[in-house]
Amino acid sequence: MKLFSVLAVGLMLAGPVSAQDWNKGSAAHEAGDYTAALQEFRPLAERGHVWAQAMLGIMYDNGEGVLQDYAEAAQWYRLAAEQGIAITQYNLGIMYTNGNGVLKDYAEAFKWYRLAAEQGYAAAQYNLGVMYANGNGVLQDAVLAHMWWNIGGANGNANGSENRGKMEQRMTREQIAEAQALARRCMASNYQDCG
Repeated sequence: MKLFSVLAVGLMLAGPVSAQDWNKGSAAHEAGDYTAALQEFRPLAERGHVWAQAMLGIMYDNGEGVLQDYAEAAQWYRLAAEQGIAITQYNLGIMYTNGNGVLKDYAEAFKWYRLAAEQGYAAAQYNLGVMYANGNGVLQDAVLAHMWWNIGGANGNANGSENRGKMEQRMTREQIAEAQALARRCMASNYQDCG
């Protein structure tokens, strides 16, 4: 699973008491033994282990070893997202965008995407561009859509680069220059000054 490799970093952040349980859960998950993974991750998550909370969110979101339960996934994602884990902020944004396990709420989705984007998470940066392009949860703004797609593209999101190019066809030279300047300022500030 792609998301699992991102979460493997959690091993480095796990305390010494929980590292062994995290290792067991990680190995079980990677082997496809979701029942064993769940048995290791749940107690850790209940004790506040942020990466175990993230993994439970993923497992409930994907139905790995449990019945797929978006509401349960959202609860676990929220716990990890509130502790600053970008991937869970992004996943929570997706849930609010689609109304999976939570009420559909573009403003709430925007909030979580923005938090992940400010950590350099390219998929969240791309989704912010989509929200600005469509006016979902924010005022429609081609300049900010271009800016976020430009940033997402620079961070490896191919769709961001593609959509930025398409958006340019509907923008004036001045708007494009403004969007590019905003993107440079945003990236130079480590995503803290992003319009």
